[in-house]
Formats: sequence, C-alpha cells, structure tokens
Amino acid sequence: QVQLVESGGGLVQPGGSLRLSCAASGSIVSSGWYRQAPGKQRELVGAITSDGSTNYADSVKGRFTISRDNAKNTVYLQMNSLKPEDTAVYYCNGNIYYKSRWFYDYWGQGTQVTVSS
Repeated sequence: QVQLVESGGGLVQPGGSLRLSCAASGSIVSSGWYRQAPGKQRELVGAITSDGSTNYADSVKGRFTISRDNAKNTVYLQMNSLKPEDTAVYYCNGNIYYKSRWFYDYWGQGTQVTVSS
C-alpha cells in the first residue's frame, strides 16, 4: 500500500524546535511540506527536489530545513525558532516510486504543531 506517514508534531514553546518526519512506503523522490492553520488555506512551507535542492517560503526561511534520507525513504522538516504563527497542521506531499511504479501527488494524514507558552 502506497502511503506517506507524518510524525513528530506536538506542543512546543515559542523559540523551541521540532523535527517532523514523513515516511514513505517507497522511494520518495520529490516532496514538499505544507501547513494549514485554522481558517486559512493550505500553504507551501518548503520543498526538496529529486537532486536535493530545497526552497522555502519567506516566512520560514532561515528557521526551517528540509532534508531527505533515501535509505529510510523519509523526508524531514527541522523547525527551529518556532513562533506562535507556525501553529498549524503540517502535511507531507510527494511523488513515490514503489514496486516499479510511480505514484504522484500523495499526501500524508497531517501532524499537528502547536506553538504556545
């Protein structure tokens, strides 16, 4: 079964850090992290391409880092210097190569991140 499973969310104080993980059932070649706050549209946080290049939304640049471990079929989102406005459900999205087939635009179930004192 093709799937993306996020983990690592939780409650953290302002200025703190969290690392989110997105584990895929196959090779996750290109992927992005998105977030959706209550009452707002889902927005792109950042993405990593097949060659490892990354890009980030201006609101998180310098604080968040995306990385990938190909051996573990996992993509990470390291979040530092967290702010209350980072509070949202975070989603992983990606293209997966699994059992000799490509599966495009898969989404994880989301993980809640709450930044509050």
